[in-house]
Amino acid sequence: MPEVIQLAVHGAAGRMGRRIVALAHEDSSFRVAAAIDAPECPQFGRDAGEVAGAGTIGVPITGELVDRVDVVIDFSTPTAAVRIAETCGQRTIPLVACTTGLSPDERDAVLSASQTTAVVVSPSMSLAVNLAMKLVRDAARVLRNLSGGVDVEIVERHHRFKEDAPSGTALRFGEIIAEEMGQTSHVHGRHGRPGARPRQEIGYHALRTGDNVGEHTIVFGMLGETLEILVRGHTRDSYAFGALAAARFLVSAGPGLYSMADVLGL
Repeated sequence: MPEVIQLAVHGAAGRMGRRIVALAHEDSSFRVAAAIDAPECPQFGRDAGEVAGAGTIGVPITGELVDRVDVVIDFSTPTAAVRIAETCGQRTIPLVACTTGLSPDERDAVLSASQTTAVVVSPSMSLAVNLAMKLVRDAARVLRNLSGGVDVEIVERHHRFKEDAPSGTALRFGEIIAEEMGQTSHVHGRHGRPGARPRQEIGYHALRTGDNVGEHTIVFGMLGETLEILVRGHTRDSYAFGALAAARFLVSAGPGLYSMADVLGL
């Protein structure tokens, strides 16, 4: 691992990008070497540290990655995520891919970078969320053959600006449960008279309220009792710290696809 990790932040003018710039600037093991965003963004050309509220760092927000860096953290848009993944794959630069809302084709394009470089992909960079995923898998494994059956519902809340629903994290919780319990139907909300609840479905409910940075409740409903696993983010720093941990992990990793479970040793 280099003594100081040269970091590029892709999506540097966004909410998450700004926090990563600020927190990386405070961390002596990182140097923000490049800040990238769309040329049409209002902050284009400005000092990334000033945009992030961290003071002048001498790194302007530019439209492409020019200099060699040790690792890229991407919190951008699906189209932009595909472009930076192609760049990282071609130049063998490790990539922490944090953008959500990708189509299947866009996701495949991002994952293809792992053929030549190290890539971490996760629907959430949060330590607590990834630990909750392990707990949810353990619970699903224990409950899958319970007499009387188990009804699984996933409720997620995010800020009013989030564009995709349900969240990628909620969908990943559902995938984990289905892998263990075998549900074949994924239902997004209910209305009208849908009838009695089928046994083989997982229900998803997406709330969009204010500035909520993200919370997920996984409900295992049984006859006579209920188990709920709740994980709640208080600030975006939880995701930023996770992304920086993933970046630190990748600079010593070989080419391939990794998850936050690998980063955290879960």
